[in-house]
Formats: sequence, structure tokens, C-alpha cells
Amino acid sequence: MSDLPSTREAMIAARDAAAPLHDPVMLREVVEALDPSRGGDFVDGTFGAGGYARALLEGGAERVIALDRDPEAIERGRAWAPLYGGRLILDQKEFSGLDISAEVYAGRPLNGVVLDIGVSSMQIDAGERGFSFMQDGPLDMRMGDQDETAADLVATLAEAALADVIFQYGEERASRRIAKAIVAARDEAPIETTSRLTEIVESVMPRPKPGQPHSATRTFQALRIAVNDELGELGRALEAAERALGEGGVLAVVTFHSLEDRMVKRFFQERTGRAPGGSRHQPELNRDDPTFLSVIKGAATAGEDEVRRNPRARSAKLRAARRTTAPARDVDLAVLGAPPLARDLARDRA
Repeated sequence: MSDLPSTREAMIAARDAAAPLHDPVMLREVVEALDPSRGGDFVDGTFGAGGYARALLEGGAERVIALDRDPEAIERGRAWAPLYGGRLILDQKEFSGLDISAEVYAGRPLNGVVLDIGVSSMQIDAGERGFSFMQDGPLDMRMGDQDETAADLVATLAEAALADVIFQYGEERASRRIAKAIVAARDEAPIETTSRLTEIVESVMPRPKPGQPHSATRTFQALRIAVNDELGELGRALEAAERALGEGGVLAVVTFHSLEDRMVKRFFQERTGRAPGGSRHQPELNRDDPTFLSVIKGAATAGEDEVRRNPRARSAKLRAARRTTAPARDVDLAVLGAPPLARDLARDRA
């Protein structure tokens, strides 16, 4: 007797078991913006537990190419991808390479791209990944399988460089004080766990008032962004999406903090021709033809019901725009407002 029914049931169970690990933020709004009922090929550049990819496939997409730099996310997806009969393609890759994946697996322009920027709930909740100050674990913070960890950064960066990372990527005003404390502590013993780093930051910061974030929040955010080159990746992914989308294709981006959202906002302003212009003192420069047209005016935010169900959605912003026929252009991280550290790293990698 064939075991296909039981195999299918196992795949469904694996898919549904992954869903609670990461409730996709603003799922309805993202699907409405991308409109998979048009058919065609889509890229989910931040696969996670597959919430966006699944919704796109069930909404009418012919094929979804799902990228994630996290090998654990890709492995979980392989357990249920066969449910969609080859329409879901999994590719362990940073989303800056989405145009390459689209060329390999689709061979034609994309109808849509969705990017959910930042760390996923699955990664935060896994103490052994070292993303959270709420759980003790190794000071890791790698989203993928790259070599350098957060422990490596706090062990090797000079005090001034460490302060720059915490200030520019974490927007932490007390960055110099925190960096000084980290350097003093590492002279006594290596800083290898999240709990020890948390204690060091707490030792030089005032106790937060009710409703304020934990004193280590910004430091952890800064190190995570630095370890994973998140802002450089975002700039390259926006550029790749512009190259890969066909006329009428939609780019939808969900962000969660000010650094990311500023870059996405400025990208869409510049690409839709809405960037601030000149004045009588400084004449406007010649503008390129718009490569996108706005789908959402400004940014959409999560509704009250979703925020109650998923507090992470409180800070989420969704921006979306539709591709024109104008030629794609290079992205300038300075124009997008990326911190100098992100620009320097981009130049080093060029």
C-alpha cells in the first residue's frame, strides 16, 4: 500500500508546526500589495517559517523562490515544500542575491518581491543563537553560517570602533560609556555569553523606567546589525529587486526600526521621483526617470487587532511600489541615509 497520504500528512504537520514560530507581520497587507492572483513568479527574500511564501502560493502565484541565509529555516521548509508540487523553490542565500536566484530559477522578470527586514522571532526565541539579552546563550548573533560572531566583535574591536558600532547601528547615546565597560571587562575575561554582556551594559546604565526598553536593547541590536551587515545587505537587496522585477512587478518591504525604514523610505522617494528637490539657493539636479510608482502612500502600519495578537507588529511599517520600464540604477547608501560604517563596509567589499 502506498504511503503517500501519510507522507503528505507529515508535510502538512511540518508546515503548520512551523507557523507558530513566526507569525508573518502584516500578512494581509503584504499579499494585497503584491496581488499574487496575477500569477507569475515571486521572491520571498526572508523565508523564515514560510508565512509569506505560503500565502503567495495559495493566492495564485505560479512559483515562489524563497531565500534565507539561515540554513535552519531552509531545512524546515524542505519538510513541506513538496506540498506545492515544485512551485516553492528554496535557496539558502542572502537576499542581496535575489536577482541571481530569479535568473536561475525563473528565467524571466519577477511579478513581486517581499522583504521582511531584521531578525525573526524564531532566531530571537532560540537562546542558543545568542540574539536575545532575555536568554542566556553563546554571544553569536549570526543569521547565516558566516565566520564572525558577536563575541568576536566585542573581543577584537578597539574601544573607539566598538563605540561607533553601538552608536551608529544602535543609536545608543551612551555608546562610549558602554564600549569602555566592555573593553575593561574583556581584559578580565572573554565575553562569550549574552548574559555576561547584558550584565556589563546594565552596570553602566540607569535602570529603565516602566515602559522603556531594556538598557541592553540598543547594544544587542547594534552588534547584530554589524555581525550580519544588515544595512549593506538591505541596500544591495533593494538594488537587486529593482533589477529583477518586470514592468508592473511590486516590491513590498516590511521594516521594524528607524535605520531600516529610513533607508527604504528614501529608496522609494528617490526611485519614484519624490525625493526632496532643490531650492532657489540650490537648483534642482536633473532627475532620472522613475523606476517605481507608489502602491502605498507613505507607510502602512499594523492594525490594532494584529498588534494585540503579535506585539512585534507594533513597530512594523510596510512600504510598496510598482516597477516601471525605466532602467535599473545603482544604489548609493549615502543617499539612503545609511550610517558611515555601512558605507565603509560596502566600499571594502566592492
